Amino acid sequence: MQRPAEETSRIASSASKVSIAVMCSRVLGLIREQAFAIMFGAGFAFDSFVVAFRIPNLLRDLFGEGALSAAFVTVFADYDETRGPGATWKLAGNVLVFITILLSIITLLGIIFADKIVLALVDADFEKIPDKVALTHLLTMIMFPFLIFISLSSVVMGILNTKGRFFVPALASSFFNLGSIIGGVSLAFLLGEPNRPSIVGMAIGTLIGGLLQFGGQLPSLVRSGFRFKPNLDLKDPGLRRILKLMAPAVFGLAALQINVFINTYFASSLQEGSISWLNYAFRFFQFPVGVFGVAISVAALPLLSRQAATSDFSSLRETFTSSLTMAFSLTIPATVGLILLADPIIRLIFEHGNFSAVDTFKTAEALRFYALGLFAYASVKVMVPVFYALDDTRYPVAGSFLAVGANILIILLSITPLQHKAMALSISGAMTANFFFLGAILYRKLKGYSLSYIGTGLVKVFSAALLMGLYLFWSGSFIHNWMQRGFFNELSGVLILVLSGAAVYGITLYLLKLQELKVLVDKLLGRVNTNI
Repeated sequence: MQRPAEETSRIASSASKVSIAVMCSRVLGLIREQAFAIMFGAGFAFDSFVVAFRIPNLLRDLFGEGALSAAFVTVFADYDETRGPGATWKLAGNVLVFITILLSIITLLGIIFADKIVLALVDADFEKIPDKVALTHLLTMIMFPFLIFISLSSVVMGILNTKGRFFVPALASSFFNLGSIIGGVSLAFLLGEPNRPSIVGMAIGTLIGGLLQFGGQLPSLVRSGFRFKPNLDLKDPGLRRILKLMAPAVFGLAALQINVFINTYFASSLQEGSISWLNYAFRFFQFPVGVFGVAISVAALPLLSRQAATSDFSSLRETFTSSLTMAFSLTIPATVGLILLADPIIRLIFEHGNFSAVDTFKTAEALRFYALGLFAYASVKVMVPVFYALDDTRYPVAGSFLAVGANILIILLSITPLQHKAMALSISGAMTANFFFLGAILYRKLKGYSLSYIGTGLVKVFSAALLMGLYLFWSGSFIHNWMQRGFFNELSGVLILVLSGAAVYGITLYLLKLQELKVLVDKLLGRVNTNI
């Protein structure tokens, strides 16, 4: 049976650093969402903000944290491994200049045609409220430049990750959330005058946050040896290779955002607040995705790219299977926890100010359906970089179209009985279809990988998650009434359930000897013993 290699241990170690940084960011992100919930609740203003932010956020996934990031790391790691520092830094400078020019043009066009873009995003029922359309148009124009900052930040993150620096790039999104919270809330109060909606301040705060996310990584970039020299060479083979990888990957890595784009259209035809409920639920759903799936993906990509560049496919297969097992071991228990604890968690975080008990109920409903696809979404984050490492992005494109088709089909079949929950279910179904498709293709492309290793790991993970679920169900019913007696009781109750449930799961999985967990725990215990 396959055992985790030293490379897998390195991924686990790097992923743990990324997870800590991402967790900080996600906590700040939840605080940001709390600010929205308290100030705007679910309805007119926040619906407009969500629709307006969809556009730059979709493009962010296409050009920034999705296609560009993965394509750049693949080529940059190859250059760093085989070409030397001169050619490597020249490539980085060329990409930064090219991306800045390209996205500045796209941003300008987006601002000019913002009104038409908004109308293309929403249903006819949304258009019947002229003030809502006008506000969405204004917010769209304000937030479009966010695309430039976040994409440049993605390139810098790729450089630092390839150089073995993971913590600061992962922490950079915390700078975004801090800028959004402090700048946005401050401006919201300053601009909250009659006929001047305070949501505009939050939109400007988004720009401040994007600028901080980019700028916060620059000191580490300088320390890594990079010196920016303006350089634009459209014939550079490295740049062309990145663009070649990006072109199909614009669709391949953007399946989720494209589906969210589609779901926004359908949700705009439902009860007012549906867009907000889905957004709040999706933001919370992103917490475990970022802490687990994205962290493993970010840590694995440079190593996978180096293994592919040196044609070490045996190690690549082992790295992939261990990374996938690691993703399962973290996301499956998170799914169980989200389904069982959705109501108290959403109530604790969001039910303040203008966010009502009805909003809590509706948001928790959506979160449970999103949680069903958590394992698939995180696993796809691990799978897609393997295709990049192999210089083959055709199949992520095909998976993207499959996911979009599954998304639309599930919505059409379930929107009448499930209403806003249908959109959450469709995202989960679409990502699950994409997961199985990409898994089958990778099995063929890698000439097999250890299904027995993955299967054994899954049996252990499901067994531990089942035991944790039974414990949470029993203990949750036992302290349910006590948790209803005020905020601090509920906070204490949620913390007790989450921490004790995690302990039950972790101890069970360690006793079942899941290799990836044992590597981390044994390494941690070794460090403790050394320090003692």
